Amino acid sequence: MTPTHPHTGHDHKHGTGSQEEILDLDAEVLAEHLTAIIEWLPLATSPSHIVDVGCGTGAGTFALLDRFPEARVTAVDTSPGHLQRLKEKACARDMDDRVHIVQADLDNAGWPDLGTPDLVWASASMHHMADPDRVIRNIHDLLAPGGLFTVVELAGLPRFLPADAPEDRPGLEERCHAATEHLHAEHLPHRGADWGPMLTAAGFSIDGKRTITVHIEGSRSEAIGRYALSALQGIRGTAVQALSPEDLAALDRLLDTGSPHSILRRGDLAVRTERTVWAARRT
Repeated sequence: MTPTHPHTGHDHKHGTGSQEEILDLDAEVLAEHLTAIIEWLPLATSPSHIVDVGCGTGAGTFALLDRFPEARVTAVDTSPGHLQRLKEKACARDMDDRVHIVQADLDNAGWPDLGTPDLVWASASMHHMADPDRVIRNIHDLLAPGGLFTVVELAGLPRFLPADAPEDRPGLEERCHAATEHLHAEHLPHRGADWGPMLTAAGFSIDGKRTITVHIEGSRSEAIGRYALSALQGIRGTAVQALSPEDLAALDRLLDTGSPHSILRRGDLAVRTERTVWAARRT
């Protein structure tokens, strides 16, 4: 799973977007970095059964299936829309026999039968848990002895614009992010947490920790413009009450795909973000 972006029924000239679209764009743009994380994992042997916790539309699921061609993945998410998109992708890639889809809220006390995996993968999903300590303990008990739990988390939502952009309202993107911070702090209190102490408290040993700094120039991928558009659409829905009228007007000019000021027409976009990975072993 990747970061969620609340959406509202905003004016259609700015594009409707969807969380599924953002997750797909995140997977496309950051595919190289996702592959690098999986290659780094301290695995003595290839896993045969993987559980993808908060799988979203399948970024981690398919990267893991590609890396470990003998493995099967149990993909778990609360969203039927995400899982439907993942199922369609699995069928299109002729991988549906290697993917078992489970719709479940792991914050609930009664967990579905997820088998005994030798790798559990949780990308940008643990900070959504209401009681992550309990979820981590359950994952510890779920894993086969010696199995690995990989937690991938992000420091915050990606940035796309230079600091001096747009020309009429420099620093707009940072102000937009600042306007959403109080909501994120209230609804996602574990975002940006150090997961190491929680993992060791549950009985895991930390076999590795790595922070990956992402900086991808927009010229490298046409998808970066669409990724920036979808992300800022989501931020607008959250920040609208906290932005000044001038900032809101400038943001709307960026989001208007028919405007010469549209973010899709900018040549100075880049994806800037950080991902931190914890590899925790059930000893």
